[in-house]
Amino acid sequence: MNQAVKRKRIPVHGVLLLDKPVGMTSNQALGAVKRLFNAEKAGHTGTLDPFATGLLPLCFGEATKFAQDLLDADKSYEATVHLGVMTDTGDTEGEVIATHAVDVSTEQIEAVVATLRGQIHQVPPMYSALKRDGKPLYAYAREGVTLEREARAVTIHALELLAYQAPELRISVTCSKGTYIRVLGEDIGKALGCGAHLTALRRTRIAQIELAAAMSLEQLSAMSPEQLNQQLQPVDALLSNFPRIDLNEDLSHRFLQGQRLALGKAGVESTVSSGRLRVYGHQQQLLGTAQMQPGAVLAPERLVSKIPSL
Repeated sequence: MNQAVKRKRIPVHGVLLLDKPVGMTSNQALGAVKRLFNAEKAGHTGTLDPFATGLLPLCFGEATKFAQDLLDADKSYEATVHLGVMTDTGDTEGEVIATHAVDVSTEQIEAVVATLRGQIHQVPPMYSALKRDGKPLYAYAREGVTLEREARAVTIHALELLAYQAPELRISVTCSKGTYIRVLGEDIGKALGCGAHLTALRRTRIAQIELAAAMSLEQLSAMSPEQLNQQLQPVDALLSNFPRIDLNEDLSHRFLQGQRLALGKAGVESTVSSGRLRVYGHQQQLLGTAQMQPGAVLAPERLVSKIPSL
């Protein structure tokens, strides 16, 4: 019996910025792009719900070691909030649980929006990937079980009303990690007395990475292998917010061995006295990340095991 020959996966290192389409999970989108590259190892940097679209950075090879940095970063979104209709998930994927008449003005919406800027507290939704006893909350919700959840502090750095034509309004949000835009939309509806759910959500920015630099799955699917490789950003693309330090050949070798380096004794100066840095070797290649500790001691954190060309 003839069997299809399975292609051998190849090592790919770098970051690809995907404009995730509607209707796909983040893992499905990752799998589709991973197959296009025939890559050995890949991961994404933060889940988008299936109904959501927008910026989804994908990490390949050594870049997967730094995916956590974007998980912790501030993010920006544009969302459409449908007033007067509530669903059990807070978005279009759920069942309608209540409807109310909508009779609110732009001024009322602006007043509510103003109260939601700054640090607020959100109760994570039951339809979320947060785990309780090793089981995601959405699994409990699908079984009809509702669990108590503690409110968590998040920060809404910016929240603006972009447009309003009843019953829908559009908002832009810049927020800290852990913020649920679905809950934010529900909170707006609750404060207005009519309830609400999200009908669209688009992520436009993560840290300093903009959606404008992302490619659609359709665009990527039409590319040759050479063109695909040209879309990859270097492994250190996710680390641009951190200060840089360069090491000589001897210190580079010791750093990659996981040794803590007393920079002052080695004659290396750093303008950073504490915090996280991205570390480069004598050939301008990324070695990894480190923490600057008291006494100008550089402590290795995450190391690049296979140094890709940058």
